[in-house]
Amino acid sequence: MPKTIILIPSRMSASRLPGKPLLKINNLPIISHVFNKAKKTNIGRVIVCAEDEEIFKEVKKNGGEAVLTSDKHKSGSDRILEGFQKLGIRDIDYILNLQGDEPNIDEEDIIKLNNFMISSNANIGTLATKIKNNTMLSNKNIVKVTLTEKLSNYNFPAAINFSRENLSNMYKNIYHHIGIYIYRVDILEKFVNFDQTKNEIEHKLEQLRALDNDIKINVALAKSSPIGIDTEEDYLALKKIMEYKS
Repeated sequence: MPKTIILIPSRMSASRLPGKPLLKINNLPIISHVFNKAKKTNIGRVIVCAEDEEIFKEVKKNGGEAVLTSDKHKSGSDRILEGFQKLGIRDIDYILNLQGDEPNIDEEDIIKLNNFMISSNANIGTLATKIKNNTMLSNKNIVKVTLTEKLSNYNFPAAINFSRENLSNMYKNIYHHIGIYIYRVDILEKFVNFDQTKNEIEHKLEQLRALDNDIKINVALAKSSPIGIDTEEDYLALKKIMEYKS
């Protein structure tokens, strides 16, 4: 049976909300909430790839596993590859890159993505949800993915393109992208060693580097879209939701 490891890149120096991994909800830092969600999937070992010693220590203090990585990385993909290489694990087939700022992600969506990857032996997999209204199509802060076919609970179609642009004039097979990735180990190594492409730099979307180098990305349908924490307003809103539910 193929084996998956979940790696969560994390750093203190986020441009819009510095220090966000250690902001607390229900007296637990955001990064530890994400770690615990990942553990609940029972997919495999979960490790935080931390740029900063504060994150490393806090994760360990709360019963998690972490590895320190360089502060020179340009992306989460670079960070998780370094973390994986530092661990020296040989019997892993897939690396699942989970965002460290989405503590309310649904565990079932993570499990579903992993299952699709294993059953199809895909190169890279990610998640998307249905577009709820046309304002999402025109919102440049929302990343959209266009697929080869309509997305359902039972298929794993390929992505044609990812875009932040206004796609309100296009209606076919467009979905709201969720920034979670699962890579075959050899594909992640290949991906990180590619130079950034003009397309990637222009649109600020790392996944375009894969498409530009003819690496297919398959997409599974998620039940819900997690709330990412990019600003203090995001944090306070999600804190209120999660503390109310508890």
